[in-house]
This record gives sequence, C-alpha cells and structure tokens, in this order.
Amino acid sequence: MAIVTPSEQTGASPPGDPGTSGVPDRAPARAVIPVFTGTRPDPRFVDHREGVSLVRTPFDRRTWREFGYLWLAVILAPFGFAYVVFTVSFTAAVLVTVVGLFVSGALALGGRGWGGMYRQMARYLLDIDVAPPTPYDRPTGFWRSLWGGLSDGPGWRALSFLLVTFPLAIFSFVVSTTVLAVSLGGMTHWLWFRWLPVQQASDGTLHQGAQLGTDWFVDTPSRHIGLVVISFVLLWFWAAVTHGFAQLFRVLTVNLLGPTRASLRVASLERSRGRTVQDADSRLRRIERDLHDGTQARLVAVAMQLGEAKEQLAAGGSTTEALSLVENAHASTKEALVELRELARGIHPPALDNGLALALETLAARSPLPVTVDVDPRVDPAPAVETIAYYCVAELITNAAKHARATGVYVLVEEVAGKLRLRVRDDGHGGARLSEPDASGQRTGLAGLSERVRSVDGSFDLVSPLGGPTVVTVTLPVRV
Repeated sequence: MAIVTPSEQTGASPPGDPGTSGVPDRAPARAVIPVFTGTRPDPRFVDHREGVSLVRTPFDRRTWREFGYLWLAVILAPFGFAYVVFTVSFTAAVLVTVVGLFVSGALALGGRGWGGMYRQMARYLLDIDVAPPTPYDRPTGFWRSLWGGLSDGPGWRALSFLLVTFPLAIFSFVVSTTVLAVSLGGMTHWLWFRWLPVQQASDGTLHQGAQLGTDWFVDTPSRHIGLVVISFVLLWFWAAVTHGFAQLFRVLTVNLLGPTRASLRVASLERSRGRTVQDADSRLRRIERDLHDGTQARLVAVAMQLGEAKEQLAAGGSTTEALSLVENAHASTKEALVELRELARGIHPPALDNGLALALETLAARSPLPVTVDVDPRVDPAPAVETIAYYCVAELITNAAKHARATGVYVLVEEVAGKLRLRVRDDGHGGARLSEPDASGQRTGLAGLSERVRSVDGSFDLVSPLGGPTVVTVTLPVRV
C-alpha cells in the first residue's frame, strides 16, 4: 500500500481513508465517500415499464396492452409455426441439391422479418424496446454466399422463437382469457342467471343459477354477493397471470430476437478499435508536425551554426564569433532535447519505467489536491495496460481539480478475478457525464478515456449524482 498526501503539512486527512472526513481541515466536514460496486444495464433492451399500484393493476392500460399482445400472438402463432415447418421440411427435401439451398437460406433469413415484427409488437404492447441483431452481411463467392444464408444465427433464432411461442401463445391465451371470462361472468352472474335453465337437485328442489359442485347453486342474494366478491378477487389473479405470460414473452424476445451479448461485445470492440486507430493516426500526425515544425527546424539551425563556425575556423577567422556560434548551437541543442523529452512523455510517461505504483505516487505528489493512492502490490499489468491506467488516473485527477471543485481524491488499484480494477473517487459536486464526440469527431475527457478503455475490452463505469461524490470504476484486462 502506498499513500501519498502532498498536503500533510497542513494536517489534511487522506481522502477516502476510513475513519476520516477525507477533506482538509480548512474545508467543511463531509461524510466518507461510499464504495460503489456498480451494476451495468443489459445493452440488449430498454424496459419502459412504469410501476403500477396493486389497486389499479386490473384496470391499468399496461395490463390490457399485454392482454392484447396475447390475442395478437395467438393469431400469428399458426402462421409462424407453419413457416418454420415449411422451412425445415423444404431444407430437408432439397438437401441433395445445391441451388435449392439458396431458397432455404432465403427462408432462414426471412426469420429476421418475423423477428422484426415481434420486436415491434413488444415495443408497443409490452413496453420493451429490444435492439435488432447485427445486420446480415452477405459474403462474396458462391459457396460462402450459400453457407452464409443457411448459417445465419439471428434468422434461425427467430425461427426457434416462432417454434417455442406456438404452444406458449395458445396456452397463455386460453388461460388468461378463461380466467378473465370467469371473473367477469361471476361478477355479472346476478344479472343474467335468470336466463339459465332450471335444474333439479338430488333432493328434488328446483334451482336456477350456476351450479358449483353436486347440489350447490348460486341462486340466493347472499350467494350472489359472495360470488361477486370472489370474482372480483379473481380479476387481480387474471392481471397477475397476464403479467407473468407477458414477462415470459419478453424474456424470449430479448434472448431469441435481440442481439447476443457476444455480438454486441464484438461490435463494441470493432467500433473502439476503429476509433483508437483514428486517434493513434491523429496523434502520430501531431507528433510528425511537432517534429517537423519544431525539433527538426531547430536541429537544422544547429547544423547551420556549427557549419558556419567550422568555416570561420578553417579560414582563420575570429574565434570570438565562432565561439558565439557554437554557444548558440549548444543552447539550441538543449532546447531541442527538452522538446524531444516532452514529445516522448506524451507517448510513454517516463514515470512508468519504475512501475505503475511509483508512477501513480509521482502523479499524486504533483497534484494540486490531496490524493491518496492505494495500490495492491500484486498488480503487475502489461505495459500497454499500465499506460491506459496511468492516463485514466491523470485525467480523472485533473477533472476533479478543474471541474468538480473537489477537496480530495482517492485512488484504488487492485486485481480482482484476473482483472485490473481501478477506482477513482472524489468529493466534488458531481454531475459528470460522458459527452458525445464534437463536430470534428474527436473524443475528449471522459469520453476519450471510455474509448481507450474499451479498445482493450475493458469497462468504464461512471456514477456522479448531483452533489457528489463522483466514482469512476475502470476494469482492464491484465494482459492484452
């Protein structure tokens, strides 16, 4: 563990240290910043459902939209099931041919259309917005194009959705509709029971009303009231049953009609890789301009000054002038070395040559804020990961000092489950957000850090409520 607090002379308490306020003595006391474990929402869908009170559940629009989904699903289920049966049987029939398999591939790709229709139904009736799967990229070449359609994962997953939901749609519709019909019929039994046929009990008495059991008839006022109460309670049971079936359809829609986690991860890595390549190219061009316009021009001037001094000495000229030229060249050389060191520092911080722990200690010592650095001694990441972690801490400390009006920062670096976890929290006013790229497409600040972290398949979690604290948790692979 390494703790660096540059304001120890002022009696400041280390920020984030348990049992202390985490702020200098001159600042108002604050509570200890809580540790954030963090949860990441599922990127495959967005749930727009709002909470409904138990009293309003049977009469809420969401319940009736879900019930409408069950009706629409049972209408479409036979057509979807027939499509699946035809696709499988046709594929088996033309398996010995080659050209016919293109039709089978087209039928498999047609499952994407069914999936899009059911996703739209889920959006408007189930209040869940499921992301579409990755688009189909038709490969070039005869055999690859043939296999591309037959092996389309999203298409076959959509067909499996049609297959699974066929019995589910029938069963859910029958159960939900039956419970609702029984509930409504029981609540209105007192109104229409007089049109029921007269029935004779075992004792010879005649009754007109619903028969429950062998000799029990609902034909008295008290029994009518009891049936209404039971039927009214059954209405809430119908709402619960409908919600349960709708939730089952939501789960199937997300897992069979939406993108897989692996495909989203690959797409995210591809985007991050492209942006990282663009950023690297931009940085290389900047370094090239700095070398060409600054250091190279200065070294050319040094060469010219030394050449002129050499000519004067060879011609027996004034040694004073030659010495002046050499001194100017010497000074220019020193300035060029300073510029080269600055450029090298932008590529790889020299402090990382002695390890991540010492580099973060140096960074904390130069910070204008009291910074506590806690590094697990077992942490030994790859050099590329060390560089990303270093720049993350540097940027977050700078943001805390410039924008958050924080009085202290706590940095924790540890290895958890084979991953390097970096947590930076400050006691500022909060409100930090990941900004979108600017007009030129450049990503700066927190957005730039997030892109850099995702380029190595890491995660960047930001929690910054108004009033603070701001907690940033970065997870990086130990090896890349």
